[in-house]
Amino acid sequence: MSGDFDGHSRIEHLLGAWALGACSAQETAEVDAHLAACAPCTEEAARLRASLELLHPHMDLDLAPTLRAEVLGSCLSARPPQIAVPDYAQPYDVETARLGSLLADMSDEEWRSPVQLEWFEGDDSATHRTSVSGVLGHLLAVDGSVSRSLGLPDPVQRAQDLSSDPETRTKALWQQTEQDREASGASGDESPDPVRRAWREHAYELIRTCSFSGNGVADIAVPYGDDVVLPLRLALLDRAFETWIHATDIADAVDHPYPPPVPEHLRTLIGVAVQMLPAILAARRQAGLASPPLPLTQPDASPRSVRLQIEGESGGDWYLPLDAADGPAGPDNCVSHIVLPEVAFCRVAAGHLAPREAATGQQGDPTAVVELLYAMASMSRL
Repeated sequence: MSGDFDGHSRIEHLLGAWALGACSAQETAEVDAHLAACAPCTEEAARLRASLELLHPHMDLDLAPTLRAEVLGSCLSARPPQIAVPDYAQPYDVETARLGSLLADMSDEEWRSPVQLEWFEGDDSATHRTSVSGVLGHLLAVDGSVSRSLGLPDPVQRAQDLSSDPETRTKALWQQTEQDREASGASGDESPDPVRRAWREHAYELIRTCSFSGNGVADIAVPYGDDVVLPLRLALLDRAFETWIHATDIADAVDHPYPPPVPEHLRTLIGVAVQMLPAILAARRQAGLASPPLPLTQPDASPRSVRLQIEGESGGDWYLPLDAADGPAGPDNCVSHIVLPEVAFCRVAAGHLAPREAATGQQGDPTAVVELLYAMASMSRL
């Protein structure tokens, strides 16, 4: 009896170390065998394990999406970089890094997942089914318009013979990639590393060039087709927005959560898009895709405006002119009120949410609501 008591006492002294996983293999086996036959010690072991859970609560192993920005911010607050990334290039820098992290975590099977691209052409939605590699090729082709304006090598061969239109460049690069693959005899299941590396290194080089050039290149003209030319500072914000949207397309295809950009960057992207809406609506009118200005059809009518309210930490509240890009806008001539969550606004602008679906529940002149929403959607493209 004394021996059993001594053994019981020994196990009682070992329970704390056992709960912490600090016992040797022999001691662990001894405690496990004792617990199978001793109810009091089993209860005490369960209590110790429960206490340990309170000291070390379960933590999600997935890193917070803002961790990179927080770590960089902490480092830079202690020691500013010698060569800083310009403000206009920072959203692109962060979004390419986030997409790079998503791609690095994907399995070969996920890499082969089909991805659906969506956008608007005129008043109709358009789609294209491609692969993850195809999405990266598209991003690389359009990024190439920016790098080409900086004097960097263009990833699209014979680009000088092509239009600067993003769709034309994308199809040329897709064809170029397919020809290279056939020439090398590679199968359709080749490693994703080459295309991932080409896209990432190109993005790095673009960011490095902007960083060493500072604000001196911010207003260089970047052509996006025959009719659209943007200054570099806006072109890189456009690239940041499209990188995020297509990263979301990839994440949806592999069933992976993908949060929006950090509020500071998303606020910038939304603000730029909102500022462009009056000019885009005017261009749609010239193309016959929207009704003429009201004062033109009713000479005694006053110019109208619409209130656009975007909800969320990155949102805002704007009055936008409806009848002329530089027309008056304010509560006195407001005929409609549109309210959208920040992500829903971005989805409309990306061609991922139909304008008439987003128009549900909006207030005021329904024609004005729909026309402004279609102007948002027309910012999208392949």
